[in-house]
Amino acid sequence: MDAIKIKRVAFIRDFADLCYVREQVFIKEQGVPSTLEWDGLDQDAFHLIALTATQQPVGTVRMIKDGHIGRMAVLNEWRNQGIGQQLLMRIIELARPLELKQVFLAAQTSAINFYTRYGFVAHGEEYMDAGIPHQNMSFILKE
Repeated sequence: MDAIKIKRVAFIRDFADLCYVREQVFIKEQGVPSTLEWDGLDQDAFHLIALTATQQPVGTVRMIKDGHIGRMAVLNEWRNQGIGQQLLMRIIELARPLELKQVFLAAQTSAINFYTRYGFVAHGEEYMDAGIPHQNMSFILKE
């Protein structure tokens, strides 16, 4: 496995790399309409990108300032190598100084076990978003 670097990036400056990963995973692989993927919340969000040693973007995640984590994506050929874990741990680290009590996300149901492994707890009923079943989950930062 190539060494992966997780880097905080600016949406405007690193738009092409962030878009590449999200378009590959959400729009092409999962069939999410581009109008839903590009929701207007990116410019003010925190963004992380996973890069290979050759600076190839292979994963991304964002967090809105209210603690909503989303757009977590790893290219198919790079999955199951710990990249998602690295992205998730780093975005939680970014949330801690914001004085939030918790972070939350809408997990695709296929990823619930992944998030549960890192301390996220499911809440409420399963629901559909962009034709994909989701479950709300949260992670307590401080009591």
